[in-house]
Amino acid sequence: MDFYYSVVTEKTVDEAVRALEESLQAHQFGVLWKLDLSSKLQEKGVDFRIPYRILEVCNPHEAKKVLTQNLLVGYFLPCKIVVYEQNGKTHIGLPKPSQLMDIIGDSTLSSIAQDVETSLVQAIDAAK
Repeated sequence: MDFYYSVVTEKTVDEAVRALEESLQAHQFGVLWKLDLSSKLQEKGVDFRIPYRILEVCNPHEAKKVLTQNLLVGYFLPCKIVVYEQNGKTHIGLPKPSQLMDIIGDSTLSSIAQDVETSLVQAIDAAK
């Protein structure tokens, strides 16, 4: 089983990020932070020109549920979604929360992680 979920869109990276922000909001997730990785690396003198964005997203109610259950979940929060260009196509993806929670080995987190994953996948699909 893949540890990630990914889709391809005809949108540009910037268009996909905008659509994703709107879609996430409709699914009760906020964007806490956005990183333009290629710009940041170039700023540091590293020649990396692949358009690559990382968004950290969170649903505060779900975050409270999982953290109340097990504080180790904080190692995986907030959820990350990446948007990047490869071979002329824009990709949107995320590591699956269900797979990340399996690492902790706390079965009570599984249903919450699956619900979060379902919402994030729906948001990505709507944005593509």
